[in-house]
Amino acid sequence: MPGMTGMPGMESTASTVDTLGAVLFIGWAVAMWGAVAVLAVGNRRPLRPGLYKVAVALIGIGVIGQIGHFQEHVAQAAYWIGHPYDPAWMTPWGNSFSRGFGQVDASKPSLGMEILHLIGNFIFLAGLVGIVQITHRVAGQLKSRKWARMGVWMQGIHGLEHVVLTLSVALGASRAIGLSTWFGAIEPGPALATYRIWWHFVANAVGTTILGIAVYHLWKEKRAVRASFGLTEDAPAAATPAEDDPARTPEPAGRP
Repeated sequence: MPGMTGMPGMESTASTVDTLGAVLFIGWAVAMWGAVAVLAVGNRRPLRPGLYKVAVALIGIGVIGQIGHFQEHVAQAAYWIGHPYDPAWMTPWGNSFSRGFGQVDASKPSLGMEILHLIGNFIFLAGLVGIVQITHRVAGQLKSRKWARMGVWMQGIHGLEHVVLTLSVALGASRAIGLSTWFGAIEPGPALATYRIWWHFVANAVGTTILGIAVYHLWKEKRAVRASFGLTEDAPAAATPAEDDPARTPEPAGRP
């Protein structure tokens, strides 16, 4: 992920598949933040049970997106362990997306990669915001909401880091500038690759853990959340004596 020149695949010409992938990825992010907007507005208006499904879909897709995002960082860290002095590495699909986004300005080889990770992190953030939104109507303290808010703050800061990294490259900086590059003070090479790979790996590991804990508590608190949308689960019908004990048979009348 680290935006250094020399990353394999960064200078390659984008194919139709690369372009289509980039367009779909942007559409994914736009759809998720559109859903966030719908939930934010809906939570301030009279109750509409259908919003529950929107929120569940938003969270589910956000989880799927973060699994894909985090595996990229895991793969990069694993590659670094085996090749600590090699140029930073990305998966083939990561390179494909990067080439697609890189068409924005082909003169900046690392810009596509920066855009890819910027969008990926905001997809992750949308999923966390979805948990906050789905629990908005529930009174009292919810552990899922507490953890999701923690995640929103952390991922919001992480997202801003990617905004700065992307803008610095887009505006012509010779290297990406941000916390994960020590504000451009580290020269390109193994030191910069090592620092940035592990900086983002740790940030995503912590963020993914927070997301997992929030989703776990959301599952445990789902009855209260569903009830806040007017969706109640029917209580099971009381069992009859015969249902309680299927082996029990009525006794004949007059039997002593």
